[in-house]
Amino acid sequence: MARSTARPAPPRLSPPDLPEELAPAPGRRHGDHVGQRIPLGEDLAHARLEQCVLSGAAERAELTGSTLLDVEIVDARTPVLSLKNATIRRLRIAGGRVGTLDLSGAHVAELIVEQARIDYLSLAAATVQDARIVACALSTLDLPMASLTRVAFEGCRVDEVDTRGLRADSLDLRGLDALAFLDVTSLKGATLTTPQVAALADVLARAAGIDVQD
Repeated sequence: MARSTARPAPPRLSPPDLPEELAPAPGRRHGDHVGQRIPLGEDLAHARLEQCVLSGAAERAELTGSTLLDVEIVDARTPVLSLKNATIRRLRIAGGRVGTLDLSGAHVAELIVEQARIDYLSLAAATVQDARIVACALSTLDLPMASLTRVAFEGCRVDEVDTRGLRADSLDLRGLDALAFLDVTSLKGATLTTPQVAALADVLARAAGIDVQD
């Protein structure tokens, strides 16, 4: 049977595979955590987490350089949730209020972010395959030099999107209500609705070298 060529291709996602019971445990920097429920405020930089749930409030949630496999972060309330340079496979972030969600430089496969309020979401220089961002309110979406494959937004709004140097394949922006894109020339590989394109018509024309005058 011929493979479907419909575009954009939808994300290929499955929820994190979690055990029915999780053991409460403290987190450790460079630690190895399996099947645990961990307070969000623990220093988990460069730790390995498998089949774990993190939740709660923290002054900073530190997971820089960590490895996450089948992990949920639930109702996070923190000024900074750092997953910078992390390696991720099947992560779900549900609910919460986050100042900065930093996924810059991360390698991500299968990410779900839903019903969260995030001031600044950074995927700068990240490699992301298969992600869905649903019902989220964002102030800034930072995508410079990111590589996004099969990433979809649904019911989201954002003030500004930085797309400079973005590389996209099946990036579905039809569900993202954005006030501004910093570089429309980097939207190749993205899908927009007709009204979205109409709203960007002047910017697209000028990027193509067309002199627009009334």
